[in-house]
Amino acid sequence: MAIAGSNGLLCIIFLVCYMFGLCFTDDASKYFDLELSYITASPLGVPQQVIAVNGNFPGPTINVTTNENVFVNVRNKLDENALVTWPGVQMRRTSWQDGVLGTNCPIPPTWNWTYNFQVKDQIGSFFYFPSLNFQRAAGGFGSFIITNRKVISLPYKMPDGDIVISIGDWYTKNHTALRTALDMGKDLGMPDGVLINGKGPYQYNASVPDGINYETISVDPGKTYRIHVHNVGVSTCLNFRIQNHKLLLAETEGYYTQQNNFTSLDIHVGQSYSFLVTMDQNASSDYYIVASPRFVNQTVWQRVTGVAILHYSNSKGKAIGSLPDPPNDFYDKSYVVNEAISIRQNVSASGARPNPQGSFHYGQIPVTDTIVLKSVPPVMIDGKLRATLNGISFINPDTPIRLADKYNIKGDYKLDFPSRPLNRPLRSDSSVINATYKGFIEIVLQNNDTVVQSFHMDGYSFFVVGMAYGEWTENNRGSYNKWDAIARSTTQVLPGGWTAILVSLDNVGVWNLRAENLDRWYLGQETYMRVINHEADPSNKTEFPVPNNALFCGALSRLQKPQKSSASIINERSNSNYQLLLVTLSAFIFTWL
Repeated sequence: MAIAGSNGLLCIIFLVCYMFGLCFTDDASKYFDLELSYITASPLGVPQQVIAVNGNFPGPTINVTTNENVFVNVRNKLDENALVTWPGVQMRRTSWQDGVLGTNCPIPPTWNWTYNFQVKDQIGSFFYFPSLNFQRAAGGFGSFIITNRKVISLPYKMPDGDIVISIGDWYTKNHTALRTALDMGKDLGMPDGVLINGKGPYQYNASVPDGINYETISVDPGKTYRIHVHNVGVSTCLNFRIQNHKLLLAETEGYYTQQNNFTSLDIHVGQSYSFLVTMDQNASSDYYIVASPRFVNQTVWQRVTGVAILHYSNSKGKAIGSLPDPPNDFYDKSYVVNEAISIRQNVSASGARPNPQGSFHYGQIPVTDTIVLKSVPPVMIDGKLRATLNGISFINPDTPIRLADKYNIKGDYKLDFPSRPLNRPLRSDSSVINATYKGFIEIVLQNNDTVVQSFHMDGYSFFVVGMAYGEWTENNRGSYNKWDAIARSTTQVLPGGWTAILVSLDNVGVWNLRAENLDRWYLGQETYMRVINHEADPSNKTEFPVPNNALFCGALSRLQKPQKSSASIINERSNSNYQLLLVTLSAFIFTWL
């Protein structure tokens, strides 16, 4: 059937624009510029070099909406290589954009590189940070929030506003000094403090020196705010609480949770949560916001406490008195386990799609493989202090893994990572997990280290189905939650304990699996999971090709093109879209008119 006349032509143009997302680029794509540079700041009263983003510490919040295409141009004005990673943001079919050394060549000083990925079928609270050379210990981080499309209803009443809070332990030594200490086989020792939104503690008692700039969060009485909280620190789990206010847990790293009230919650390194907090207290004074360390000697670590102020617009005075107490569970080892397993999916809520989150019945899927990853305290390997998983301390190959595959670079890495701890000498190696595409696997994280750890997997969310103290055995599977376990991308593993996760390997690429504690990660406690579709796939449906602006290094250094500006890259994309529109329109017009 032909469509005739100008109205028909307009219909064709509208149809093609709609199909290719070319007429509504403001809705379909978002563009951001992030410039990493050094500035001098004194968050704990001591001048030091920190890493700013666009001149600010912490960096700006990136706000996007489900399914948008995101372009982030990162300009490196540091004096060393850099990459920015987006943990928890599930880049479908494009690990090329992941921002870690196993998948990306680093951005050299004075260069820029534009990341391009889609936040496909995703919502939630995340953050970005520089992934190389211990740089996160100096800053460079910021919040990354993915909001629902308007057609998907929220499982709660629309809040009156959004608030972002980053918490993290902090050292007054710069990141180069910290990594030098690790290189020399030393422990980092106790942090110098805890920052809230890049600022030091409010002077709640005489232990806090004068002149420290603290964070103030201003709110209106009676209103409800969604508060996104990220632990962006080095290695310390922090207990987060707001004096006299209930924290109604709403979401964590992309999944809506059962809405339980907490007076405080442990937030481990690399984790993100969002709470609904109603300002229902009287305004006789301001209130404390506290982030204090956990799993440490509280008496010794007392000064390592972050304190900010919650200020009602009609407040009549400053916050005074003692800080709200942390959990009193010194003699109750079950407390932290019970708290963790109480965080569960809201299975009736819609996430990024209109179907309920619980419609994916993960507990009914047969497990195709089991991997047990065992961590122990750092040890000396070949005269250097190293951290291991299953006895292997990872060394990043000179050429990123997937680039080595595409350009047939042999010997760059090994697909021989053991699925169980082996009784053999510890070693450093570029050993990678050879994973099976479309597999549904069980990963057991066994922490035989002396510190609580966080582990993270790029490119995926996984179901946290079990957690306990002790050595994991197959009998523990009987205690797994196979119905409403929370799905997330970063989970804690208690010292002397284990955490079990289930993950569906449906995202092709090479994905980093690592300790999120910066010291352990820096010392080699990581590997990669190579998830490749080995079936014939000439149309390349399961993985995007190497990006046109790819950086090359290692054995492929000869392929590196001259530096391009972000503007030229975006112009190239715009030109390509314009040409695609013309070609498609021509075909439609030729066919229909």
